[in-house]
Amino acid sequence: MNLQEYINFVHDGKADWFVSECNSYYHMNRINKVVDIKEYLSGNHLINNRPAEQWNGKTFEPRRIVLQYAKTVLNFSTSYLLKNPVTLTGEESDVKVMKDVYKKGKLHRSDLDIMDKMVKYGAVYEYLFIDKDGKIKSKLIAPEDSYPVYNEQGEMICFIEHFTSVFNVSFYNIFTDSTVQKWTDAGGDLNFLGEFNNPGGLPVIYKNLNELDNTDGRSDLEDFVNIIDNMEDLISKYTDSIYKFLNPLPVVIGQKLNIKNNQGEIPTNLVGIGLNLDDGSDMKFVHGQLDFESFESVWKVLKQALLDISNTPAVSMNNTDISNLSEVSIKLLFSLADIKAGLNERYIREGFEQRFKKIEKLLGLQGIEINSDDIDVVFIYSRPLNESDIIDNIKTLKELGVMSLQTAVENAPMIYDPVNEIERLSKESVNKGNEDIVNNQLE
Repeated sequence: MNLQEYINFVHDGKADWFVSECNSYYHMNRINKVVDIKEYLSGNHLINNRPAEQWNGKTFEPRRIVLQYAKTVLNFSTSYLLKNPVTLTGEESDVKVMKDVYKKGKLHRSDLDIMDKMVKYGAVYEYLFIDKDGKIKSKLIAPEDSYPVYNEQGEMICFIEHFTSVFNVSFYNIFTDSTVQKWTDAGGDLNFLGEFNNPGGLPVIYKNLNELDNTDGRSDLEDFVNIIDNMEDLISKYTDSIYKFLNPLPVVIGQKLNIKNNQGEIPTNLVGIGLNLDDGSDMKFVHGQLDFESFESVWKVLKQALLDISNTPAVSMNNTDISNLSEVSIKLLFSLADIKAGLNERYIREGFEQRFKKIEKLLGLQGIEINSDDIDVVFIYSRPLNESDIIDNIKTLKELGVMSLQTAVENAPMIYDPVNEIERLSKESVNKGNEDIVNNQLE
């Protein structure tokens, strides 16, 4: 089913079909989820809806403690995979061109934004275009403004970018494989602004796994947001208990004091005054006892569940003490994070493959030919390294003659661009050889 067939079948061939498409239940439900996640990350948590209480005859405003653990966990997922820029590998001439595109278009910076939005909202879309200076640039379309259109086979046949400006004017950018149409409702009526050539084609989609919808992603936040809600509820109510039940009450044991003309009653301000009691009587302050051990036990269980489900190492959130760890021990501590990063790598790599194809097409329009199939990316995880152990192992294998120079460079922890480093080593080797020839001639 192509786009026109889709419009005829779903929207009865209407010219303003894109308006009803954006207002469909499927898209509205998806966009509402994105907006809810944005509000949650901005601090609008469930605990803020906790109502006021009546206690001791007065209105009591309970504690509403907000824990922004979600930001920490999601930022860790993003930084663990893409804190170090990806390394482009493959055919030397093609890699050189692609690295130039990355540098001029600042695509490494876009990679972090893509990963950030993918783990937060499940999916993000990237549009590649050539700017007025001839540079290939990347534009990320906000998830709440994105309306992809799929046919019955799950293939994207159109993409709508719909947003409303601060002046309450709606804009619609309709992307197809070859054109971009622009519409707006400025003035109250839907107006056609024009149709433009679209060499970049449809936007690139980056999405993770969604068991219920193979055309959309799923936010990582949905897996553990209820745990954070329970942690906030627990600590807020426990803090309230301190003020409610640890308020000491004076208790007199023995003969009841005779009260006449307010003489003999227990004053409400006992600090700095004396109290006379009958012989054999006693007076003390009592208060409720809080079971902090139960609180601590439940809190630890919830926090550990948060770490386990989000695949976040406990050591990264100061939940355990470490010292003098070997490389193997570090890998074991970060094994869950490696598993999660491996899955994210797979999802973002699928998007990179689409990106490379579109860059190849845009470069072709500029007369530059490359084969994007020969280009691959290497991800360098931000796992703490015992660099001394790694360097010693590389040195030993190199001396035994079972490791090449290229493999040694690729595995060295302090080298983030193996291709460039090998080129520099080759140049140094050639220059050294020329110097030796000159010295021999002089001798």
